Amino acid sequence: MGRIIAIANQKGGVGKTTTAINLSASLAEKGRKVLAIDMDPQGNMSSGLGLDKNAIDGTIYDMIIGENDIEEVIDRGTIENLDILPSNVDLSAVEIELIDVENKEFIVKNSIQKVRDNYDFVIIDTPPALNILTVNAYVAADSLIIPMAPEILSLLGISQIRETIETVRRCYNPNLKVLGILLNKFNPRLNLNREVLDLSEQIASQLDSRVFNAKIRASVAVAEAPAYGESVLSYAPDSKVARDFRLLINEIARMYEPNLPNS
Repeated sequence: MGRIIAIANQKGGVGKTTTAINLSASLAEKGRKVLAIDMDPQGNMSSGLGLDKNAIDGTIYDMIIGENDIEEVIDRGTIENLDILPSNVDLSAVEIELIDVENKEFIVKNSIQKVRDNYDFVIIDTPPALNILTVNAYVAADSLIIPMAPEILSLLGISQIRETIETVRRCYNPNLKVLGILLNKFNPRLNLNREVLDLSEQIASQLDSRVFNAKIRASVAVAEAPAYGESVLSYAPDSKVARDFRLLINEIARMYEPNLPNS
């Protein structure tokens, strides 16, 4: 049964979609069968994994409103072991479409259950806001990865997501856990970055979680790769930031498989 991980932060600009793209690609590179689900109307995860989001016949929007079943809108993509449930701007209308729908918080969860056994991991990219899409992602997920930038405002965003997590646990998904906080654009030589690391470890403790040992450094390659529809692993496979993501995957994999060797 596939593990469902949502990449979540209600603040923009923290590397959420970049994390989702490269986490999905890294797991696929490691031989895991992955479904990447784009739940952001901007569709940046879809385009970052090589799809033309403006030329897609079926998207997650069609699944959510009941026009298509999940199997009909999954795209096989171009990366081995990696399927994509894409998104585009149509998804921005879903809030209105679901106003009078009962149990709308469970739509994505119920759909994923139909295909969950086909995958080792399901990675969900969420919008940088609290809305019905975010709630659906949290309800569907087993765990969350919270990316954050080494900035004070990013820390403040974590307090908002903590409230959302507590509400979702209380009302919909009592087993939801935080797998870890991931520091993006990290530079250990900067005082502010070290201070934010200390504070993020305190917040992780409050969430009964941890800060990942792997930190993702700032890199031009990370910014450039999505423009070419690639992960940083394929765009700059020998770069330091590609190594960062591979270290992250090793760390996550060992959470599920403690005896897994480094690779």
